[in-house]
Amino acid sequence: MRLELTKKTDLALRAMEALQTCGNGTPATMTGGDLADSVETSRQYLPQIMSPLVREGWVSSTPGPGGGYRLVVALESVSVLELIEAVEGETDTETCVLSDEPCEASDPCALHGAWSRARDALLGELSGMSLADAWDAG
Repeated sequence: MRLELTKKTDLALRAMEALQTCGNGTPATMTGGDLADSVETSRQYLPQIMSPLVREGWVSSTPGPGGGYRLVVALESVSVLELIEAVEGETDTETCVLSDEPCEASDPCALHGAWSRARDALLGELSGMSLADAWDAG
């Protein structure tokens, strides 16, 4: 299992939270500059962070001087795992933790059972936790 979280995922999580709080309960648009400042990244890097969120339909993007980003879903409707996979790519559940190759069930590695159970538990936690839950738990 390869579940590696990069700075890009951290920034995407923070951007979703910033967009949610800027509306104070009602949809509000946040300029790219304000959002970049809020999540402490550059204005040039922000589109790379926001692109997967827009592609998933969680955030809308309006170009131009009066544009910006707006959250269009409730944070309760997006799981932490969905956001991670949107930003980082699909979680790899086939690669053996020891050999970095597919782990065959017919000839499993020494850690196959334990690793499979741990992986399933982690993915279950992340898929069962919404973005709203993530900040409530923190």
